[in-house]
Amino acid sequence: MAPQRFREQFAQIQRTMPDVPLAMGPDDAGEFLYEKGVVLARDGEEARVVEDTVRQHFTTFAGLSADRVRRAGPQTNRSGITRIQVADPGEGDGSGDPAVAGALRALSATEGRAGRRLISRNHVVSIAVNACPGDEPVPVPPGGQPNPAAAEAAHDPDGAVRVLVIDTGLMHDHRSYPLLAHTRGDAQAEECGEDGVLKQYCGHGTFIAGLVAAVAPNTDITVRGTLNDAGAILESEFGEKLFEAVDRDGWPDVISLSAGTSNGRTDGLLGVDAFMEELREQPTLLVAAAGNNGSATPFWPAAYADLPGYENAVLSVGALRGDGEFGACFSNHGGWVKAYAPGERLISALTGFDSPVPYVYQHSTYDSCRYGFTYACTCHHPRHTGVLSEDGGSAKPDQVMFEGLAQWSGTSFATPVAVGMIASLMTAQAQTDPRKARRQLLEATTEFAEVRGAHVPALLPPTWRPARVSLPSARA
Repeated sequence: MAPQRFREQFAQIQRTMPDVPLAMGPDDAGEFLYEKGVVLARDGEEARVVEDTVRQHFTTFAGLSADRVRRAGPQTNRSGITRIQVADPGEGDGSGDPAVAGALRALSATEGRAGRRLISRNHVVSIAVNACPGDEPVPVPPGGQPNPAAAEAAHDPDGAVRVLVIDTGLMHDHRSYPLLAHTRGDAQAEECGEDGVLKQYCGHGTFIAGLVAAVAPNTDITVRGTLNDAGAILESEFGEKLFEAVDRDGWPDVISLSAGTSNGRTDGLLGVDAFMEELREQPTLLVAAAGNNGSATPFWPAAYADLPGYENAVLSVGALRGDGEFGACFSNHGGWVKAYAPGERLISALTGFDSPVPYVYQHSTYDSCRYGFTYACTCHHPRHTGVLSEDGGSAKPDQVMFEGLAQWSGTSFATPVAVGMIASLMTAQAQTDPRKARRQLLEATTEFAEVRGAHVPALLPPTWRPARVSLPSARA
């Protein structure tokens, strides 16, 4: 059976959120996931407008009565978001939610008069390889080397660039990997299941931290396990978690974020608007992954880089394939993606080196590229059979052993490469302003790549080794 990764991950994420009924959107198109029966609004007068408007239109929603339109949970604080229940979340299946769609339509005219959005689905925000995986990690034999390789620079704790990685936590043995000796933060939750097999996406945050440290050794890296729950979180919780992450240690120089969601809109993500507005007033630079849907649809928060007022505060990063000359097949693209970095078959630490750990593949590879490319991309190489794709079939899933280093692909990993290049420039030029460093890096970039016919800035670290890619043409 041909693997359908988005639907496979829908089932996987639903299992990690058993108390939150989820639906695909929009209308079963498989672009994003969201909570059934619930919409979001800003606290205060806007929430009251949403509630009143939905009540007035309740007869258009199948099975909805006026007394069921209510606050669905406690209001958050700094994120300023209220969950409003508009239907029974247990009704229907995961192929969409007519009540939520009806609530959005009912507010469309009011939003037009207000001049801004009043209502939103409660999207699932996930690490950028989650609902749209680039691929799964591949073991690197003992003796293999990281790629990018470690740059030659000393770590100066007094002058190190402060980088906050918001992701899954750190593997328990991460300090046995030399590049992560100075890294601190939250522990990865539940690394292995009861069978001793590594859980899906465990090591994601460790892998990212290793890439930052390889490109920019003079960094003070903190990893927060904001996305420890299989890399997924509801939008209604995400904004508050972002505030918590920066509150613990203060605003850093750079935030590396390999998570997000599309939402079918071009004006941002309601649940993180308050955080983004505060970010704009801080000196911090947010570097965010563009996502792995192979799409031009904006992926948030990365796409804030294209909104007025955020040009200097956010850098959105897409992925280049192994040769660095073209975009990776899976990478999102478009004018809202401001730079690209290597993101295919990078090598970093998945675990430490205490002992080997087994992993069972979750997705089967395709017979050919699912985006129509003709090079040896991660859609179909290297070959493996996965548990979720077989769905009880007779084929046995492949199991591998990790002994430290792994090879992995995704915009998740192009992002920390870009973070490392910005941090490295800051160190080399004694630059203390990360936003100025971002601008200087892009202005000084002389390398370019081709992505869907467009020539884009290519951020290629000096220690990165291009992979030889065999292909008859760049695009099918």
